[in-house]
Amino acid sequence: MGTLNGGDYVAVDDLPSSPRENNNVRKVSVLPLIFLIFYEVSGGPFGVEDTVHAAGPLLALLGFLVFPLIWSVPEALITAEMGTMFPENSGYVVWVSSALGPFWGFQQGWMKWLSGVIDNALYPVLFLDYLKSGIPALGGGLPRTVSAWGLTAVLTYLNYRGLHIVGWVAVLIGLFSLLPFVVMGLLSIPDLKPSRWYVTNLDDVDWNLYLNTLFWNLNYWDSISTLAGEVENPKKTLPKALFYALILVVLGYFFPLLIGTGAVPLDRKLWTDGYFSEIAMIIGGVWLRWWLQAAAAMSNMGMFVAEMSSDAFQLQGMAERGMLPEFFAKRSRYGTPVTGILFSASGVILLSWLSFQEIVAAENFLYCFGMILEFIAFIWMRIKQPTAPRPFKIPGGTAGAIIMCIPPTLLICVVMAFSSFKVMVISLIAMAIGFLMQPCLKFLERNRLMKFSVSPELSDLDNEESNYSLVN
Repeated sequence: MGTLNGGDYVAVDDLPSSPRENNNVRKVSVLPLIFLIFYEVSGGPFGVEDTVHAAGPLLALLGFLVFPLIWSVPEALITAEMGTMFPENSGYVVWVSSALGPFWGFQQGWMKWLSGVIDNALYPVLFLDYLKSGIPALGGGLPRTVSAWGLTAVLTYLNYRGLHIVGWVAVLIGLFSLLPFVVMGLLSIPDLKPSRWYVTNLDDVDWNLYLNTLFWNLNYWDSISTLAGEVENPKKTLPKALFYALILVVLGYFFPLLIGTGAVPLDRKLWTDGYFSEIAMIIGGVWLRWWLQAAAAMSNMGMFVAEMSSDAFQLQGMAERGMLPEFFAKRSRYGTPVTGILFSASGVILLSWLSFQEIVAAENFLYCFGMILEFIAFIWMRIKQPTAPRPFKIPGGTAGAIIMCIPPTLLICVVMAFSSFKVMVISLIAMAIGFLMQPCLKFLERNRLMKFSVSPELSDLDNEESNYSLVN
């Protein structure tokens, strides 16, 4: 695959796959990458119970079959195309910068990093929530605070030791977290009643809870793009990993819902967070319940380390692009971005005072605004540089790209419209900080008050990519 440039044919394979391709840092292969994506997006069915509570079994099951087609598939496809077009750690930041300019690229980086850190503040809290039934002291006060900070420190150190370690830890945690649902499925076969799957009442649906739960559990496919520079042969590995991760995520939601709604008599008011552990108790007994609770707690740890890796490497990639001070680009002897990891960990600790509902709502608002910028950048790059090399290209042309982006954009508008006034104000203030931060950083750079630099490899890559457009 290639393109014409002033009469010359340039092969896609001539493009460097990553500005860090020749370093000695161990790259992430397909299997760990699949589970890193799995934990960026899902982490398992823990938290999907509210779909049954809001809408009943039929709509819950249909939601996790239809919603991925509307949201997850377009976002994963865009990530595959743009991530292989720009296989570097700045990910969606460079997509937006290339299409809309460095100012909006910086805003994208600020909003997505803040959204990711807000998201990550949830997981130590949720982990302790699963343990407090056995250890009541973790329910509040100083023991809970110290435990949350200690847990954050341990997992931050894990990120420091290397992305390949994080990837294989994600694989092990993923297998441990999903296996109890396979066992539960086998044990439930004698009790399954398919008629229970078709129960619905359209006059008694909490659409707000239903849609927000689906959205919460099926977004963040683009987060893996900020690790593209750390992936082994990203042009081939990234699309393949996204494909298998999509299957794993959908099955990881649909199969447990199928078991839970089919094997146990329906009582919608019981379907709230943690109800799967009660279903495990009914189907398999105490031992299965404890296994599932342990799996849920460990799943939160998988999501934490995956999210922190994505956030930290994003800052490192932005520094290599000259958007952040040079010290963000420095790596440890394990190849990890020390400053980015420390900043992300500090953000998690500072935001841990927010309530669960406030965290989710604020995160969703910022995330939605960032996704609008991504869709615009994706379409604009199709129009602006239609012949630029794309190792993975979504079929359908520019018109097909625009049509594909319409349903998820409408969904984003619905989610943002449901935001409370408080969340909207907090999110707009956070966005305003980004608008002020970028010119302030430029002022520091112009007056040499802080050192900024652009990676030589990225400069060469930019020069090559600028020559891959069709010259009229």
